[in-house]
Amino acid sequence: MAKQFCGGRSSTNLVDPIRLQKTEKEPLVFKGDLQRIYVQIIQVWGKMRRIQILLSQSMVRHTNLTSATLTLKGLGRIRSFRSAGSKLVFYDICNGESSIQALCNLRIIQNQHDGEQEHVKAEWKESTQTSRKGDWISVTGYPSRTAAGELSITATAIPRITATSLHQVPDELVDSERRSRSPHVNLIVNRQPRDTLRMRHHVEKFMRDFLEAHDLIHVRTPMLSTGIGGASAHPFTTLATEFPGNELSLRIAPELFLKRLLVGGIEGVYEMGQAFRNEGIDTTHNPEFTICEFYKPFATLDDLIKMTENMFTGLTEHTAALKRDQLQSLEPLDVDFSAPFKRLEFIPSIEFAIGRPLPNLSAPNAQQALLQLFQSLGLKLPTSPSLPRLLDALSSTYLEPQCTSPTFITHHPEALSPLSKSFVDPQTHQRVAARVELFIQGREYVNAYEEENSPFEQRRKFVEQVQYRKLNDAAEEGEGGVMVDESYLEALEWGLPPTGGWGCGVDRLCMLFSGASRISDVLSFGTLRNVVALAQPWRR
Repeated sequence: MAKQFCGGRSSTNLVDPIRLQKTEKEPLVFKGDLQRIYVQIIQVWGKMRRIQILLSQSMVRHTNLTSATLTLKGLGRIRSFRSAGSKLVFYDICNGESSIQALCNLRIIQNQHDGEQEHVKAEWKESTQTSRKGDWISVTGYPSRTAAGELSITATAIPRITATSLHQVPDELVDSERRSRSPHVNLIVNRQPRDTLRMRHHVEKFMRDFLEAHDLIHVRTPMLSTGIGGASAHPFTTLATEFPGNELSLRIAPELFLKRLLVGGIEGVYEMGQAFRNEGIDTTHNPEFTICEFYKPFATLDDLIKMTENMFTGLTEHTAALKRDQLQSLEPLDVDFSAPFKRLEFIPSIEFAIGRPLPNLSAPNAQQALLQLFQSLGLKLPTSPSLPRLLDALSSTYLEPQCTSPTFITHHPEALSPLSKSFVDPQTHQRVAARVELFIQGREYVNAYEEENSPFEQRRKFVEQVQYRKLNDAAEEGEGGVMVDESYLEALEWGLPPTGGWGCGVDRLCMLFSGASRISDVLSFGTLRNVVALAQPWRR
């Protein structure tokens, strides 16, 4: 719903009776949800004239509303138009997903312009011959109903073309290459991509409102820096004119910057913004993506789990209402988000699945022991089989397929979580992290943990990660996020309060709630592959 109406009125007060009385000299301009605004105009008009209005979802019955004392101006794109002879034209004007009919009768327009008959005829001929589907149009007139009962604006002046479409708008656009190479045409023709982008807006807004309701403030952290901490990934690198000797990297995660703010005394922070990883493109990954992270002092793992359940439950209800009332081209989500969500402990669940215990994962020979386990189980080894990658492969094989309904995987081995607190699990006697991941339909959506705040333990974990990298140095050359970050360790020496940290891939979340099957569907201009293709010549 557009916020601007009647010179800037909010959507909660779309029509002002006093303002309506002044419209003979100053036409109302209405945008956004035309049908809803039109109905409200009729409601107020009826109250002013003491006329009873009967409203239903399908029609508005009213009387004596053909007086030209109420002047409206409709702005929108021509979706279709048809003529009934040479002196009567009907335009269907759309603005967003709402539309309204403009009835243009030459005789009525001429009656409004006495003494200018020939001039009006000439303008009428030019307008009806040049307007076409896809043009943006402005129609000034008064509210009326056709003989068939359709709400309309009866024009009192020649419709004015405000912007022309020089291309023929197709009735449909199904070719996938054309849709990706011409996203603007795809948006004009197809409602679903428009609804998907609107759903993304609502999902992001809900997340912001939810986090701010939990006393978290939104901050911005650097996109460019000389460090690449916060995750393990290949960065994009560049040089700045101001610092020719320093290689800069686009951030792969905002985590270490955000935790520095907590060291400085900020009570709780979140950021929703872009991150970049110089890696592959597939249905769920893009080198440029949107990430949301928050860090809340004194939040425990149970607090993070509860917040996650509440957020997803609220998102489910909110998006279901949007699909029912506004974004009707999107399919309902068939996932049960009833809390509490299912939980799987990492090590016990894998041991149950393979029918044997895992080796001591903190022992110096843990990698070799896992390699032997993979051989005995007949499992394919991952590329560069370091200890973390072997454990990831076990999770992908035995745990993630169980996560069709919303499921938390908890207590990962310490080697998988260098930035989280860890402890010895009394059940398995293994060192595990105070960490959870939320999986839905086999895909990861949330990663959360209690942050490591000891500079000594954090240094030990950084050093271990460097050792894992050295074991596969040739294959993993260029990976970031596993260095000993001395700057971050120095910040920890000033005291990071016990903190719960939470991260979510926003693009994937929008895919879930919009029903999109590809990440490109929830990005305004698709993946990096689509963006690069936009610059290439298009063969029609």
